[in-house]
Amino acid sequence: MRFAYTILATAALGAAAPAAAEVVETSSQGFVTQDMAEVAASPMETWLALIRPGEWWNDAHTWSADAANMTLTPQAGGCFCERVPGEDREDGFSLDGSVQHMQVIQAYPLKNLRMRGGLGPLQGEPATGVLTITLEEVDGGTRIRWEYVVGGYMRYEVETIAKAVDAVMSQQLAGLRDHLGGLDDGAEEEPATADQPVAEDRSIEAQIDALGSKE
Repeated sequence: MRFAYTILATAALGAAAPAAAEVVETSSQGFVTQDMAEVAASPMETWLALIRPGEWWNDAHTWSADAANMTLTPQAGGCFCERVPGEDREDGFSLDGSVQHMQVIQAYPLKNLRMRGGLGPLQGEPATGVLTITLEEVDGGTRIRWEYVVGGYMRYEVETIAKAVDAVMSQQLAGLRDHLGGLDDGAEEEPATADQPVAEDRSIEAQIDALGSKE
């Protein structure tokens, strides 16, 4: 099986971004990324969409190649998980696999969702991260803020993997924004979309290959 998630680090740096995306801090111990988007939906509508990642997460950044297999239980100890359907066999026997992307450690409906876990290639590393998603009601909709704080040992160049992870996290936020409809901020530039083609970064690809992450 070839896990679709391996492209997270090989095709991330040019990923589409919402209104704001930035690696705000890097060190030998880890990194911090922050992203923001505004949607034309109430906090209630935004929360209900947020906890249904199968409706807006990018298929390319899943292990099963189908975001419909993803579920999220919005309560402490709840799982942001994915079912990986078993492959058909000649004898008709197959076993489904599963992935825990993150675990919920805080859930305040309509306001805040916090989860812990290493996404994508970070899942195979001792490093882990805390993703905090905050909802704020604004005129005409809701502002969504994402902050992903990653720390611990990892077999990657921190600045390189930080940019890759930030870009892909931003792509998922763009998917949620596009699913709900973005607020018009008056910008002259055409807003980025979640399915906009991404550019490859060969330095990251080389690191992933060196770690044997591709199957």
